[in-house]
Amino acid sequence: MTATTSKASGSVLGAWFHRISLLRESPVGMVGAFIVVFWVVVAIFAPVLSPYDPNETHYDMLAFLHPSSQHWFGLDSSGRDMLSRIIWGSRTVLIVAPLAVGVAYLVGCSLGLLAGYYIGWVDVLMSRITNIILSIPPIVLFIIIITLFGPSVINLIIAVTLIAAPQIARLVRGITLELRERDFVAAAKMRGEGSLYIMVVEILPNARGPLIVDLCLRTGYTIIQIGVLGFLGLGLPPPTPDWGGMVNQGYAQLFSYPHMSIFPCIAISSLVIGFNFLADGMREISLRD
Repeated sequence: MTATTSKASGSVLGAWFHRISLLRESPVGMVGAFIVVFWVVVAIFAPVLSPYDPNETHYDMLAFLHPSSQHWFGLDSSGRDMLSRIIWGSRTVLIVAPLAVGVAYLVGCSLGLLAGYYIGWVDVLMSRITNIILSIPPIVLFIIIITLFGPSVINLIIAVTLIAAPQIARLVRGITLELRERDFVAAAKMRGEGSLYIMVVEILPNARGPLIVDLCLRTGYTIIQIGVLGFLGLGLPPPTPDWGGMVNQGYAQLFSYPHMSIFPCIAISSLVIGFNFLADGMREISLRD
């Protein structure tokens, strides 16, 4: 079982990395990849790139919150350097969002493969559960979970998983229902391969096109959701640099100090656009196959 699982994981990762390597054939995808990689580099080197501690209060500058030569993006209402907080905020969002989407994909792909491959009562049960969850607006679920259990990284991951996993499971189920009837699946059964091997090695790699596109789009959508929660005051607790929370803090002084909201909004938008362009590039590659 261990050898089968290891081989299965290697096959899936190899197929997905091969698809990503073809991204250079898409100009739009390359632009998206550049934007995403830019923010990843900023997040990794945040301690080096940040001119100040993100939570340091510059009391001597509280009367001069606008951008200046000392503080390029200005200060927030607490006297903290906006550029430093945006740089460190990139680390926050690029840890929470991909991790949450990754957990959601692990759960969703598992449920979708089981439902689509075995059909029967497994499919019926999963369909009923997903229909119930999908009938509730995502933002309402987010607010309920965060309000009940409090804002934290773990609770954000749980909330994203609960909301996204049923959507991913439905997508994977539909693809699996089609692929399970293909000749390569029949050949694997004739060779005596087990169900786990067939689902993970034969079916999942052949579903990589739509799933990679959905993964990019869903990551961008999750970044927006995290930003919305931060704006509503339900994001990560202070003093953690949170782009949505920064927008919320600056919103009350939008006309006096617009930089407090504009710069974090630009950061959120650019990263989401990057993931959307990346998804468009992946879609172009899929259409050429």
